[in-house]
Amino acid sequence: MSTAIEGPAFEQPENFAFTPGNLERAKAHIAKYPPDRQASAVLPLLWIAQEQHGGWLPRAAMDHVAQLLEMAPIRVYEVATFYTMFNLRPVGRYLLQACTTTPCWLRGSDAVVQACRSKLGIDVGSTTADGLFTLVEVECLGACVNAPILQVNDDFYEDLDAPATEALLDALRAGKAPQPGSVIGRQGSEPVTGRSTLVESGAGSVGRQE
Repeated sequence: MSTAIEGPAFEQPENFAFTPGNLERAKAHIAKYPPDRQASAVLPLLWIAQEQHGGWLPRAAMDHVAQLLEMAPIRVYEVATFYTMFNLRPVGRYLLQACTTTPCWLRGSDAVVQACRSKLGIDVGSTTADGLFTLVEVECLGACVNAPILQVNDDFYEDLDAPATEALLDALRAGKAPQPGSVIGRQGSEPVTGRSTLVESGAGSVGRQE
């Protein structure tokens, strides 16, 4: 189901239409499918609509997508309410998605979530009063080897602990987003202790280096 986000009452806009640029993007996705299968473009069109509307999908945007794809609006609502990538109410400038599935939990995701709670003064599913941060809990983000992971909007921050999470939040609040990836400098998904194979280049270097 779509992620539940608590907060004050909000108004749904009466109208929504893609900007000219986003309409061209939408048409490019629609053109990938034959005329009787264009409903398959619903996911990318909803994503474009969410981007345009500041990170959340109002009902008017879903209706606009339904009209473009010649779908019953309820079919679009079904998609938007199923996938956690879509937000049905306003979110903060920074959407913090904390993975707490088993690999992240074993590597300390509880400390990451608690650091977010303490630093921001909000609980999971809530938005800060200044509208800057929204914190949600999500299932596996698919980067288990570099757990624990905190997804900030479209970026992954990996190998976090409580101090690193607090430092990340401070940087975001100051408008200075750090480089995404491992906060301990891991390259790709190499072991925490560093590579133990193929550590030299040239002939005869293939194999384990003792």
